[in-house]
Amino acid sequence: MTKLALLAIAALTLALSTGCTSSKKSGRTKETSAIAQETEATFRQRWTDKRSAELTSQGTTAELARAQAETEFRQKFGFNENNKK
Repeated sequence: MTKLALLAIAALTLALSTGCTSSKKSGRTKETSAIAQETEATFRQRWTDKRSAELTSQGTTAELARAQAETEFRQKFGFNENNKK
């Protein structure tokens, strides 16, 4: 009888304590618009730098390579300067 009572108490305790109820998350979102904008700007900068280097190594001037890389980035990823806030 005591084993059955202990088993019932253990099962009840497990049922009530599952789901990490003791550490509820706050209502904040992890990704804010500032983080998203920073990530997008970093990605854009790194991608255009890499593409500019590729074009320069193929004989394009640095100015034309940068302009072409930025144009390709906008076409490929749909980046629009007007979306920035």
